[in-house]
Amino acid sequence: MPRVFTFALGALLLAGSCARHVDLTTPTDTSEPRATANPSTPAPTTVPTTTPVPDGPQVAFDKRNRPQWLDDKISQHMAAKVANPPIRIMSYEYNGQTVYFESAPCCDNFSTLYDAKGVVLCQPDGGITGRGDGNCADFEKKRTNEQLVWQDPRQK
Repeated sequence: MPRVFTFALGALLLAGSCARHVDLTTPTDTSEPRATANPSTPAPTTVPTTTPVPDGPQVAFDKRNRPQWLDDKISQHMAAKVANPPIRIMSYEYNGQTVYFESAPCCDNFSTLYDAKGVVLCQPDGGITGRGDGNCADFEKKRTNEQLVWQDPRQK
């Protein structure tokens, strides 16, 4: 008896959806794309909806005039566990000088802003408030000339 009720209920739902011009398709529909009765319902497609990503890092890093202290810091990151999200180092012009921004490894951690000699200037973001240590609150507004210096190529 419950099977008959389930079948009847399913038939009613299916009939009701067809009466409303709902086009029912499955993700495995291999038919040719077709128009639907309802313009708000997109026609199914057999074209893949994802774009494959090539293996390996494809980013060209800015290695021009990279200071030795920064190469040492990158070596330290490569020797440590992979962070999630991956560590990134960007260079910017800020207050008339070249600076290096090192992203935080995760959650509530502070990012770090270094001057060209590797001296910590401030921590522009992160922490519990997400606003950093407050010592360079204008960094996001005043920074220019963004360049990707390095990003951890390892995947977690």
